[in-house]
Amino acid sequence: QVQVVESGGGLVQPGGSLRLSCAASGSIFSINAMGWYRQAPGKQRELVAVITSGGSTNYAASVKGRFTISRDNAKNTVYLQMNKLKPEDTAVYYCNANIRLMGQPDDYWGQGTQVTVSS
Repeated sequence: QVQVVESGGGLVQPGGSLRLSCAASGSIFSINAMGWYRQAPGKQRELVAVITSGGSTNYAASVKGRFTISRDNAKNTVYLQMNKLKPEDTAVYYCNANIRLMGQPDDYWGQGTQVTVSS
């Protein structure tokens, strides 16, 4: 059994900052890539940022230079530091982790955390 749990969402004014955290727990053998996705009302879920087990990162063009993804492999945790937030960043943010228990790895999702950017 694996759990992926996000935390850190909330309401912030434009230009402000938030830090999201996501921890994976359970009978985990290893974790490959971990990433953050978001879904705004009426829109499809989109990739925000992803980080490999080796630390390589990739960002959506809309957040590059404002968001930073990082991970602590010892804690099976990934973070998303969000700076200079804009109203268009408002969405439910989901954590994804590609986790190997036994055999082939599989994707696991968190329940989502709401981020609202508004004055």
